[in-house]
Amino acid sequence: MWKVMMVAWIALAATVQPAAAESGPVTPATIQSCILAAASAYREPAAILLILLNVEGGTLGVVSQNTNGTVDIGPMQVNQIWIPDVAAHWHATPHATYLALRDSICANVEAGAWILRKGIDEAGGNFWEGVGIYHSHDPDYKRSYLRAVLGQALRLQALARTETGPQAEHAASPQAGRTQLAGN
Repeated sequence: MWKVMMVAWIALAATVQPAAAESGPVTPATIQSCILAAASAYREPAAILLILLNVEGGTLGVVSQNTNGTVDIGPMQVNQIWIPDVAAHWHATPHATYLALRDSICANVEAGAWILRKGIDEAGGNFWEGVGIYHSHDPDYKRSYLRAVLGQALRLQALARTETGPQAEHAASPQAGRTQLAGN
């Protein structure tokens, strides 16, 4: 499991780089720290946040237009309709919330984890229904999204199996996983 997550954090760091160079690079350690903090805060497996980041495929600093006239913001593709609720949760202004969602990997992941927790709670604790709700309440969209989540989980697992090199081998050892967690 740790091998899968380490390989995925490294691969993900290359895809979530900020659009603006002045924001600086996002490292695998930064992503790991953000994911682990959000997972702990909202009682979710870190692996699902990592998978959702990969499924959503957003980029730090980028806002993506949707066909319904709304926009998705940053790596977790947080839809603009969530801005008022996230702002209230953070005790922030909507504008400050928008900027944080767009420009901060940790803020974006934290908001995504909070939205996922709301979905799981709405689903009465049904984890997979909550993951589907993270994307949509429409049954067809949820089903399609859950297929994408499964596909991404299988892709990351296969990537970890084929990854070679000292870092992947170190990350695969049970002791390495415990050491990494203890340091965070």
